[in-house]
Amino acid sequence: MTITPTSPEISQPVSGFRMADEIGQQPEVLAGLLDFGHRQFVAMAEVIRKASPRFVLLAARGTSDHAALYAKYLIEISLGLPVGLASPSTLTAYGATPRLDGVLWLAVSQSGGSPDLVESTAAARRLGALTVAVTNSPASPLAISAEHHVDILAGSEKAVAATKSYTAQLLALWLLIDAWRGGSGAAAAGLPDLAARVLADRSVEDVAGSYRFADRIITTARGYSYPTAREGALKLMETSYLPAQAFSGADLLHGPFAMIDAQHPVIAVVPEGVGGVAMRPVLDRLAERGAHVCVVGDPAAALPGGPVLPLPNGVAEEVSPILQILPLQRLALQLAVERGNDPDAPRGLLKVTETW
Repeated sequence: MTITPTSPEISQPVSGFRMADEIGQQPEVLAGLLDFGHRQFVAMAEVIRKASPRFVLLAARGTSDHAALYAKYLIEISLGLPVGLASPSTLTAYGATPRLDGVLWLAVSQSGGSPDLVESTAAARRLGALTVAVTNSPASPLAISAEHHVDILAGSEKAVAATKSYTAQLLALWLLIDAWRGGSGAAAAGLPDLAARVLADRSVEDVAGSYRFADRIITTARGYSYPTAREGALKLMETSYLPAQAFSGADLLHGPFAMIDAQHPVIAVVPEGVGGVAMRPVLDRLAERGAHVCVVGDPAAALPGGPVLPLPNGVAEEVSPILQILPLQRLALQLAVERGNDPDAPRGLLKVTETW
């Protein structure tokens, strides 16, 4: 692979216009969720508090799986409850009947149409769980199969690659969990304006030009930012057809570190806070290896000569993933277009993936 030192001027994409438009809608979507969604989160949080769950199970697929992973960190850290990522096939394909009394089952899905999520949520409800669906479609089968529903209010999403529905999921989950712990939601108040600032930054164009001929990319992060690394890798794979692998910074230093070299880019998400501090030893090892590292987040963490996709300072670490994914969405879009692909219609993919 050749990493070029500069990038030509990137024009408005002639393909991917739906994805570009939906990426641009995110500040408005976040603002709408903050303005009009607060009441539903407070009401749902009260239901959950009364149920007093002893354990939480999160069920999701694809992009929504990364939103669920984000919720796992939030619940474990801020509420001190054990959280697991459910395997829907144990209830559907294998017909298992676990005891789910005292369990909160959170099913996260943009479309609410995946049959295995619908069936497993219905089964969890029968088995005694408090079931809550978090979707972008109140009339969807998943919303109907669950006892309760939370609407992420993202509006119609036409591009196959989920963008605005993902950040809406993250914010909706944060607002729900913050209300559950008795918070006011204040930490999210400035996110729409900050999102607009991030989307206006043009640094991503230079990075896209440099990575145009990449044949493999690694993404990495720790803590709240690890779901960002996973979602960023997924966006690169589904739009640019790039092999992109996501690793926790801790896991990267084990076996996967053997494949690190100067010819294959590493994208490291480095927030302010505990997760960023935990990434410092990872960045040091990558520097020793001579890796080409692009930092998403704190410019002070950049390796000498390495590119940065900067993010605003002073954002609470637990809400920063809502901003972190924005430059990676734009990178996936720009790379796809530069490589001659149409990110609005990735080959072999549909908007709703039906798994059983």
